[in-house]
Amino acid sequence: MKTLGDTLKCAREEKNLILRKVAAEVDIDQSLISKFEKNERKPTMEQIVRLASFYGLSESELVINWYSEKIADELKYTESTSEILKVAEEKINYYKAQENGK
Repeated sequence: MKTLGDTLKCAREEKNLILRKVAAEVDIDQSLISKFEKNERKPTMEQIVRLASFYGLSESELVINWYSEKIADELKYTESTSEILKVAEEKINYYKAQENGK
């Protein structure tokens, strides 16, 4: 399974780009991009949008990867992960229904 960092690094390498070039094009510090690729730091949503656009990647897929890693990191030492995710999904559906009912 590829991490967000793996995806970003592969996209850069497939285009034979150096970090400095990417950093200049997307206006994100080179050291930050390096940390994203090493999974040492997570990009912001704005940075994900810029990187997806620059690399020609699916913004939706990167966002899904970003959120899934965030959730997995938060729950990795929890025993009731499946139950938590099930209840969270139910709550999300409830919140959406409430918003649509207004």
